[in-house]
Amino acid sequence: MSDGRFRFGIFLAPFHAMDEHPTLAIERDFQLIEHLDRLGYDEAWIGEHHSAGFEIIPSPELFIAGAAERTRHIRLGTGVNSLPYHHPFILADRIQQLDHQTRGRAMFGVGPGALPSDAVILGIDPLRQRDMMDEALSVIVPLLRGETVTHKSDWFQMVDARLQLPPYTRPHIEMAVAGSVSPAGPRAAGKYGIGLLSIGSTSPMGYMALPITWQIVEDEARENGRTVSRRDWRIVVPMHVAETRQQAFENVRFGLGNWLRYFTEVIALPFPLTGTLDQRIEQYLAGGHAVVGDPDDAFARIQDLQAKSGGFGGLLQLAHNWADFPQTLRSYELIARYVAPRVNQLNLTRDQSMAWTAANRDELIGAAKDAKVLAAQKYSEEKQQRGS
Repeated sequence: MSDGRFRFGIFLAPFHAMDEHPTLAIERDFQLIEHLDRLGYDEAWIGEHHSAGFEIIPSPELFIAGAAERTRHIRLGTGVNSLPYHHPFILADRIQQLDHQTRGRAMFGVGPGALPSDAVILGIDPLRQRDMMDEALSVIVPLLRGETVTHKSDWFQMVDARLQLPPYTRPHIEMAVAGSVSPAGPRAAGKYGIGLLSIGSTSPMGYMALPITWQIVEDEARENGRTVSRRDWRIVVPMHVAETRQQAFENVRFGLGNWLRYFTEVIALPFPLTGTLDQRIEQYLAGGHAVVGDPDDAFARIQDLQAKSGGFGGLLQLAHNWADFPQTLRSYELIARYVAPRVNQLNLTRDQSMAWTAANRDELIGAAKDAKVLAAQKYSEEKQQRGS
């Protein structure tokens, strides 16, 4: 589904402050997707979470169905469906419908489940989640291709299972698996010949793992007779851009504190931050976790990640709501207007045309002057002829 361009999109958990009206927060997520569609963003991936209160979309498929009706071009993916939480046949059936309903604009992102609290609520051992994801993928991929599957597991069973709907997208809906520092995601991407969504790649450990990440994908693909492409590798980056670095830093003081508290005090990810809000923000940014700056900073970070990784096909900005909504919309607009064109060299031919025109300016201006003189002479001669 790629046209060769480097793709830009978002990864929408979503994150919403605890004092907001949840209905209006979800509506604002729809408005964000509409805004991105108008700006020409390529894709948006929407998450699935069931606990902890901060990430409030439990069904990305429902959200995608609504967003597809409000947009025209942007592609919409589950980012991601947590496979251990669903019977694989029922989930595949819903995704197949979504592929038809969106006329091929849907994408299917999968993962083991990110929040331990979700797994505990469902009675799932977090240590089993990655193995459960792999087992689910082993039946979901053939189901989505229209094949018949019989499989017995200790947590699901299928007997001559076959989806009623054929795939709209052939051979099946575009798929990607989420991966962080663990090799489970890259291994699954290679094993099943699907894309990779790298989350946490701007953390120190994730960044250091980038050079070997795609090697794991390729090694696993080779062992399983699959074909993979770096074009199908997306990297998720927390990013907020304003006209200046100072303005960007001021903008994120609106919501970054709440976000950091959620990650350090609720789901206990290892960000060793101390001090005042400004000090914690400075520590977080100094660690390279995010880009908060101007369009040049965003472009430089993408170039750095490309060099470190060996190349990938798309950037997904983490939709974090660090700034208020108008400033958030402006950030995405600045990326679309000034960063995406540089990355994709959209103005290369314009630059060449301007450079050629400037280099030949004297000759061109001289020709234009000569043309004007000639036109005046012709007019004078024609006037004389009409008067005679």
